[in-house]
Amino acid sequence: MKQSYLKGAMTISAGGFISKLLGAVYRIPLIAFLGGGGMGIYQMVYPLYCILLTISASGIPTGIARIISSRQCPFAERPAMRLYGAIGVAGSLLMFILAAPLARAQGEPAVELCCKLLAPSVFFVSVISVVRGYFQGRGNMFPTAATEVAEQVIKVALGSLLCYIFRGDAVRGVAAAIIAVTISELLSACYAAVLYARSKKCPVPLFYRPADYFGIILKYTVPLTFTAIAMPLSQLIESIVVVALLRSAADNATALWGVFSGCAITLVNLPVSLTYGLAAAGVPKISPLAESGNMPAAKAQVARAMLITLAISLPCAIVLYVFCPLAADMFFSSLSKFERDLLISLVRVMSINAVTSSLVQTSSACITALGKPLYGTITQWITAALRVALSAALVAMANLSVTGAAISSNVCFLVAVLLNVWYIIGIRGSKNENHTHRIGNKGRRFNAVG
Repeated sequence: MKQSYLKGAMTISAGGFISKLLGAVYRIPLIAFLGGGGMGIYQMVYPLYCILLTISASGIPTGIARIISSRQCPFAERPAMRLYGAIGVAGSLLMFILAAPLARAQGEPAVELCCKLLAPSVFFVSVISVVRGYFQGRGNMFPTAATEVAEQVIKVALGSLLCYIFRGDAVRGVAAAIIAVTISELLSACYAAVLYARSKKCPVPLFYRPADYFGIILKYTVPLTFTAIAMPLSQLIESIVVVALLRSAADNATALWGVFSGCAITLVNLPVSLTYGLAAAGVPKISPLAESGNMPAAKAQVARAMLITLAISLPCAIVLYVFCPLAADMFFSSLSKFERDLLISLVRVMSINAVTSSLVQTSSACITALGKPLYGTITQWITAALRVALSAALVAMANLSVTGAAISSNVCFLVAVLLNVWYIIGIRGSKNENHTHRIGNKGRRFNAVG
């Protein structure tokens, strides 16, 4: 069922927001049962997971949606399922193997077990991502929203129960929470498979060979993967460098990192989830225009998406700044007074990220839809390198401590927005554009004479 741009954007934004809200609510039992130290361990597991997830899944929804919506390969999800299913299996195995080295690098033995328990999720998310890209390419955003909400509901319910059972033992509690993530991804993948099985699929050619279509899939998904991997890679390095710097000046380094990455970023990302639908729903609208060479119309759609993103994210940033003490009390009431005050300070420093991160999200998707995914890759790698270097320099200052990581985040998202907008302005149409316009002008003159 194809949806209008705004309806599709609202559907996927609602799903994303509900998912993020559930994730924020989930922090209440996590903090209560695991404490700041347990949250620090929980967050240390995720950078490696996010990197492998990025390689095996991140570029799929937008890339597959672009290929299907532009009619280059309307059955792209079939070869993509084989290709990224294999990559997902490899990612799961790699995470299992790297669990011990990561634990040693971060100086936290509990990370090893947690990484091994989370490893199967890499494969499950690969499967889910292919199905999401298939439906997004056909203009149907409901399956993406439904699978996001389903996996969060399962994770929150099961994770809260398991953390309660193992309360008082931070390491076992974190391991239980990680198991809940893996189970939620498994069940969500099963649900996605059911939705796909029930859909009306595009027929494949008579002599169909999946490998023949890997090239066109990788053409769009690989640049998106390199784009997306920059941020989790910088976060992994940041989690090692920043925690090491914090340990040299404070005894509660893991807890400080937990408040920053597990609490503050969670609150800041809530408004960003509201605008995710604009990015996802914009691709099938912009791609056909760009593919046909009608770049002015495509850029008009880009401008529309960016303005709506700004109109939604700016008020959210203001609300976040003003009401972050209330949000801290609602979601993280079990934090100590010091941790609560630190959380409020970090959220206020990073509240502008609700705007800049939303604009980066939308503009990156639009750049891909315009047929220039490599531009987004360049932006992300520049800002990722900047983030690590700036975080290390600022956190080392005793008067800033972990707040330096928040300031670094602000600078990097602002730079990313400026670079993406610069790229979008500079993108020109294909050779077909002038030809298309000439045909259009001739048609209008013919109609006028008639």
